[in-house]
Amino acid sequence: MRITQMKIKYLLRALLPIMGAVAFCIGANAEKLVILHTNDTHSTIDPLPDGTGGVLQRKAIIDSVRNVEKNVILVDAGDVVQGTLYFKYFHGDVEYPLMDMMGYEIRVLGNHEFDNGIESLSKYYKQTKGIPLSANYDFTDTELEGVFQPYTIREVAGRKIGFIGINIDPASIIAAKNIAGEFKEVIPVANELAGKLKNEEGCDLVVVISHIGYTVGNEKTSDVDLARESENIDVIIGGHSHTLIDPDKPEETPSLIINRNGKPVRVVQTGKQGRFLGKLTIDLDQLPVEGGEDIAYELIPVTDRFPSDKLDRTMSDFIKKYRISVDSVNNVVIAYSEYDLEKEKLGGLANLTADIGFRIGRDVADSLQMAGLDFPDVDMAIMNVGGIRHPMPKGPVTEGQILSTYPFSNNLVIMAIKGVDIIEALKVSASKGGEAVSENVRVVTDPNGVLRRVVIDGKEMDPDKEYIVATINYVAEGNDDLVTLANNKRLWEDDKEISVPILKWIKRQQQLGLKIAPDLAPRFVVDVNSPQ
Repeated sequence: MRITQMKIKYLLRALLPIMGAVAFCIGANAEKLVILHTNDTHSTIDPLPDGTGGVLQRKAIIDSVRNVEKNVILVDAGDVVQGTLYFKYFHGDVEYPLMDMMGYEIRVLGNHEFDNGIESLSKYYKQTKGIPLSANYDFTDTELEGVFQPYTIREVAGRKIGFIGINIDPASIIAAKNIAGEFKEVIPVANELAGKLKNEEGCDLVVVISHIGYTVGNEKTSDVDLARESENIDVIIGGHSHTLIDPDKPEETPSLIINRNGKPVRVVQTGKQGRFLGKLTIDLDQLPVEGGEDIAYELIPVTDRFPSDKLDRTMSDFIKKYRISVDSVNNVVIAYSEYDLEKEKLGGLANLTADIGFRIGRDVADSLQMAGLDFPDVDMAIMNVGGIRHPMPKGPVTEGQILSTYPFSNNLVIMAIKGVDIIEALKVSASKGGEAVSENVRVVTDPNGVLRRVVIDGKEMDPDKEYIVATINYVAEGNDDLVTLANNKRLWEDDKEISVPILKWIKRQQQLGLKIAPDLAPRFVVDVNSPQ
């Protein structure tokens, strides 16, 4: 029988509705898995001044996704705590219950989870409703023994999804007094478990949830390192470095990293303070994936889009009883800032912090000398920029703002230490971008950040001379990779947290009618004539 072009045309018209119905049925039956993720939310319970973040808006977004998607898993990559008065005052009583209310199913430890010590941490993690993962911290014979498991497997629509928890090397990051147990190297542990999940447990997808950083300025393993050295890992959900991995800007922070087998691993991270919620979408019918490019990734901004009547009332009522105390401090104005001081950059706020430490140190030395003690003068101050947690915008400065800017339980220390150890520490610091040093110090580098010399009071630092340095105990212990600063003799240590003398100093400036107006120029300076 001869089929004319006209007959084919009419036949296609007749088949189109049937083909459309078939396509609709296939699409309707396709199974997807959505993994929502956060990292480094740092006790940001309320929205930030620009209206972003906040747990109530985050919960509304999570709920909206759950209402649309059948299979949703919510995970967190660590540092849930530290950074606002909610943690400083309530030690986790706010953040951890809220995580349960939002329905986090899997989580890993950040380094700041240890800020109040392992005993305090164990109290909260033994009560958590989510699954705590840690493959490379061995907590045997500690308060956390038996709390964590190395991996977990979730079965979704007949597919097995394996999740592995990976943590950062605590050396020079977590104060030794706050952690116990054994650390195991990241890459061997992750690769061994990923191979087990794929080859023995039959997992169709392997996801690492890590708190090691996208890239780091020291010798510690990063997510990029792990991805490159892996074979059976499909996705890395990261934290620690506060990196916003924007899928629309792959040239800035690539989300796809090629592994040992030449396949791309999908690496994701959402920045910090809960400004974004990450969303990974996996077509379960297409597992196992050929590479990370087959896993869709997007960032959902957390904004004030949902009206108050759409926010979770149980969570809102829970927060109110704690917010009363927080607001009572946040509303007390104690000073005025002349400038917008950013915390991420060396200069203004870093200079202010080091100068306050320097002046307090000198006041302590003067007081001890006046009391008849043979105590030396303070030569300089070094403070870690990582201890500065918030910027200081131009205008009124509140007591709560200062307490949130310096939230850690560190104490001022005056120590004696040789110039050679200071120089070595500042060499490491220069390679990472610098630390806060007092007004009488300049750290000179070449254009690549290689240390050339340290100048103090207009003279080059003498490696053999002993200097008297004001700092905090965290730095004096050699943390933040300033290892050689631990080679010191402690001469004096305050019994109050560093925020207390800082508050006192700032209030005194207000009483004298002075605004906060630090020198804005960085004290790590580049010698453009230095050979590269």
